[in-house]
Amino acid sequence: MLDVGSGGGVPGIPLAIARPAWHVVMLDSNHKKGAFVQQAVIELALANAEAVVARVEDYAPAAPFDVVISRAFADLATFAATSARHLAPQGQLIAMKGVYPDEEVANLPAGIRVVAARRCGAGGRGQAHLIVMERDAGALPAARARSAAAAP
Repeated sequence: MLDVGSGGGVPGIPLAIARPAWHVVMLDSNHKKGAFVQQAVIELALANAEAVVARVEDYAPAAPFDVVISRAFADLATFAATSARHLAPQGQLIAMKGVYPDEEVANLPAGIRVVAARRCGAGGRGQAHLIVMERDAGALPAARARSAAAAP
């Protein structure tokens, strides 16, 4: 699982604790936040978690992720456009939003669709929704689409 814009490690750290079989990468471009998350990973002895300081656009993991999640990174279109390239086939993008984001859903890039929206508790702060997205069937990941277009 990749947590984009992890900040202080939420939801990455709680998920790494709750799901020790998962490999959780917490990605943030802010060095101070990345150092905090790295220290938390060390202090909590989370062998299944790592902090990476990089922009999502520049990040080059060794393998794609089954799940790419974000709590407060960007609007859905930006999240999908920058993060879908990190998805494994059949992978899912999951974003936490407040009130259901009708306008953001309408502005999703081509090739990305909402497959589920779940209302969830928000700790007394009002409405919250988990928006689950996937690539449309037959949609190529961005890197594969670029290489296919460049092929003779």
